[in-house]
Amino acid sequence: MSEKSPFYAHGLKFSCTRCSVCWRHDAGFVFLSKKDASLLGKALNMGYRELTETYCRWIPSTNGSSQLSLREKSNFDCVFWRQAEKETDGCCSVYESRPLQCRAFPFWDSVLDSKNSWNTTARACPGMNQGTLHSGESIKKWLAMSQNEPIISRGMKKRGDS
Repeated sequence: MSEKSPFYAHGLKFSCTRCSVCWRHDAGFVFLSKKDASLLGKALNMGYRELTETYCRWIPSTNGSSQLSLREKSNFDCVFWRQAEKETDGCCSVYESRPLQCRAFPFWDSVLDSKNSWNTTARACPGMNQGTLHSGESIKKWLAMSQNEPIISRGMKKRGDS
């Protein structure tokens, strides 16, 4: 019995237009790995504790732990979004050190779950289905990186603990 190839096996087109739709005005979580926290800390000249107290929050998970995520501003913009003079301009103030979750978009498990999920996400992102063709192998590498850099968690009980 052969395994069916994913819909993205022959690649998908994506080129970031820097439109900022994914960073602004919508609630969400940007979870951090140890590598992400280290890169951000270096870029901001902060230690782990100062970084997490200033820019992060703990999000409860279904398994009883909490996961480290970037904070959002009151309007749901990413905490690292910086507005320019014109409303349509702006940028990520840590772009070169942004977390893997940001760098990997739109090559996330949830977006690549099905062609329908991809197309639903593409309706809000003008860079999807446009520009550079990313091979199925490069997409698999993004997925593997996301799986190999676990999110920072705390408070999960181990089996056998009371």
